Amino acid sequence: MTSSTHFPEVPVIEFLKHAGNILKNPLPFHQKNFEALGNTFRLNLGLGNSVVFSRDPEFAIYALRDNQKNFKKTDIQTKDLAKYVGHGLLTSEGQKWKSQRKLIQPAFHKKNIYSLLDVMVEAIDKELERIEVDTPIDIFPIFNDLAFKVVVKSLFSDAINAEEISRLQYITEETQKMLVKELRQPYKKWWFVLSQELKRNLNLSREARDLLIRIIKRRQNSNSESKDLLDMLLALTYEDGSKMNQEQLIDEILILFIAGHETTSNALSFTVQLIGQDEHVQEKLVSEIDLLEDHSFFDILKDSKYTENVIQESMRLFPPVYFIDRQNIERDTFKGFEIPQGTTLLFSVHQIHRNATNWENPNKFMPERFQDSRSVSNFYFPFGAGPRKCIGNNFAMYEITLAINRLLKTYKIEQVNKEIEIQPLISLKPKNAIVKFSKR
Repeated sequence: MTSSTHFPEVPVIEFLKHAGNILKNPLPFHQKNFEALGNTFRLNLGLGNSVVFSRDPEFAIYALRDNQKNFKKTDIQTKDLAKYVGHGLLTSEGQKWKSQRKLIQPAFHKKNIYSLLDVMVEAIDKELERIEVDTPIDIFPIFNDLAFKVVVKSLFSDAINAEEISRLQYITEETQKMLVKELRQPYKKWWFVLSQELKRNLNLSREARDLLIRIIKRRQNSNSESKDLLDMLLALTYEDGSKMNQEQLIDEILILFIAGHETTSNALSFTVQLIGQDEHVQEKLVSEIDLLEDHSFFDILKDSKYTENVIQESMRLFPPVYFIDRQNIERDTFKGFEIPQGTTLLFSVHQIHRNATNWENPNKFMPERFQDSRSVSNFYFPFGAGPRKCIGNNFAMYEITLAINRLLKTYKIEQVNKEIEIQPLISLKPKNAIVKFSKR
C-alpha cells in the first residue's frame, strides 16, 4: 500500500489576518497561494475541518466526472440555497437528482430550445430598446432584466403579466442578496434571525411559490397549447408514467430563475465589455453578423462560429460560475495526496481558466483559441463538468449569441473603463460595466 501525504498548507493565522479582504474578494488569496504553493493547497480550519483549493484541471475532472460518485455538493447548495428555492436539480443529490435529471433533460434538448427562439428574440429586442446612444451607460441592469425576461417568457410565454414578472424578479434578486449575506457573514446569523431579515426573505420565497401556483393553474385550466418550457415540463413523465407534483415543478422553475438568469446576464455583460475593448474582434463579429442578414434564427445559431468563440473566450476569462464546490463522502487520494473524509473542495474555475500551463497568454482576450474547442475541453469548465454539468448550457449559449447578434446589427460598442471590474459573489458579477453605444 502506497503512503499518501497532505497537500501544501496555508497557516490558518494567515487566512484570519486577511479574512475581511478574502470575504470581499477571495480571488487574490487564491492566486497568491497557487503561485506560492502550486496547483492545490489546503487550509486547515482546526477540529478536523479543512478546505482544499485547487486549480488543477485533472483534479477537477477526477472529482466532477471520473470519481464523481464519491463527491457530493456542499451545504452551500444542498441546504443554504435550497431553503429559498427548494430541492430541484441544482440543490438535490443522490437518487432524487438522478431521477430529476433524467426527467428534465429532454426539455433542454437542442430541438426543444429551437422552438423557443422567436420568444427569446422578442424578449431580447424589447430590452435592447432601452439602450441610450452616445452616452456612457451601465449595461448590467439592462442585461440582467433581459436575461430574466428571456427565462420567464421561455417558461410561460403569455401566461404571465408584466406585474407578475416584476414581482418574481424582485423576489429572486432579494433572496439572492440574502444568501450572499448569509454566506459572507455567517457570524451574523443571530442578527439575521433577531432582525427578522431571514424571516422576511423566507416569506418572499413563499410568496413566489404562491404566485407560481396561480400561473401554473391558469395554464392547466386553459385549453391552449403554448409549446413553452412550462408546457414541456407539465408533459414530462417518470418511468412509471407519473408526472412531477406541483411542489417539485415549482422547485425546478425557481432553480431556472436563479441559474438561468444571473449567470447569463453576467456572461453577456463581460462579453460586451470585451468586444468594446477590441476593435478587431468587433469588426470580425460585425462581418459575420452581416453575412447572416435575413437568415433564420436557427441558421444564425448554426453559422455564428466566431460569435461562439468570442463568448467562449469571455467565459474563460470571466466565468460566472467561478468556483465549484464538492465534499468527499469517503476517504480518497489524488496523485498521492490524502483527502480525508468530509473534506471541502473548492475548484477555482477562474484560476483553471488562467493557468499558464494550459493556456497561451492566459490573461489575453483571444477568441481564436476556441476554433478547435475540443483541444481545450479538459481544462475549460464554464458550465461545470461530468454528469452534473449545467443542463441549460445550450439555452444560455443560444441566448447570448442571439443577444450579441441583435446588438451588433444596430450598434457599435465602446468600452469606457480601461479595466473590466468584477464582484466575486455567489457568481462572478460585473462591476461598473460602463460602455457607450453609437448607431452603426
